[in-house]
Formats: sequence, structure tokens, C-alpha cells
Amino acid sequence: MDRFRNTGQPDWDWWGRVWPTPGATLDRLGLAPGDRVVEIGSGNGYFALPAARIADPATVYAVDVDESLLAELDALAAEQGIDTVSTVKGDARALPELLPEPADFALLANAFHGIEDQSAFVEGVAAALAVDGRFAVVNWHDRPREGTTIGGEPRGPPTDLRLPPEATRRAVEDASDLRLAEAIELPPYHYGLVFER
Repeated sequence: MDRFRNTGQPDWDWWGRVWPTPGATLDRLGLAPGDRVVEIGSGNGYFALPAARIADPATVYAVDVDESLLAELDALAAEQGIDTVSTVKGDARALPELLPEPADFALLANAFHGIEDQSAFVEGVAAALAVDGRFAVVNWHDRPREGTTIGGEPRGPPTDLRLPPEATRRAVEDASDLRLAEAIELPPYHYGLVFER
């Protein structure tokens, strides 16, 4: 599978400028102790590792297509004494086949804009969730790229790929039985939408 369009793995310094406290962001999105988590497009674990601390003792499934990033995540988890992260290499659009159990909480950060077949993707996420599971989508606001700067440089996807919250909401709700439960502002440039059945 090719990577989703206009997505990549920023370095940790870059992530830290956007989300200096990833655990607090996950708390705001509603992640709770005991939640079985899947992070879709986990990279090397900027959100997966704090998710594991919050969700403990439940498992965090970190799904990505890049084996080298998953290896980095495994090493970081071992270094930090976290044994509840399970890395999964595979196409996230086949999520139900990748996970050994339903997820209580699915997270997709910074990648929804780059998914070409959003309906198929959302269907897969919904099928991988437990009956009372939640799906959190973190997205860049639909502002001109030149206005979303980090470290003095324009960052984020091209302006024409950015989705306003309402478009993200429609894409998820039109493709599944998931409905918006909460919309959250994640300054300076993001929003989070949490869906549930």
C-alpha cells in the first residue's frame, strides 16, 4: 500500500511544538484507563506511548505500514518499561483483520485528509470497534497553509486538502453508524472529533 497522500512522520521535536503534552490531548479526547486502543498510523509512538500509560493495563495496538517506525516504537516502549504496546504492520484500511480483539478507542491523527477512499476506511474502523467504541479524528483546521506555522515555517497539508470539521463529520457519519459525540478545539491549528454509536 502507498502511504496516504501528504502524510509523513514528523520528528519528535516537531510533534512537541504542536502537542507538548500528548497525554493531555488524549485525556481531552476521552481516552480512559482500561480502554483497548488502536492508533492508526502510529509512526514511532508519539501518541501510542502516552496512550499506553493512560489505558494501562489494556493493550494499545499501534498500526502502521512502516516497519522501521514500528521497530523504533518497540525500542522506545522497551526503554520506557511499557509492555502493553503491540505493534502491527499492515494496511489500516483492513483494520478488523489486523486486530485480535475489538477496540474501545481508535485514534487517527493528522492523516484523514490524505485518505483517498474515506468511506472504505471509516467502514473498517467502525467494524474494528467494540459496540460502545469511540473513534477520535484529529485534523488540521481548513486554514491556508501559510498561516499554520511551526518554528517559523508553514506546516501541515496543502490548503486544498484540509477539511473543515463539518466535512470530516459528514465523511464519518455517511460511511458508518458512528455519530459525533464531541468536538474539541486543539490549539493552535487542530480540532478533534470524537464519534460513537
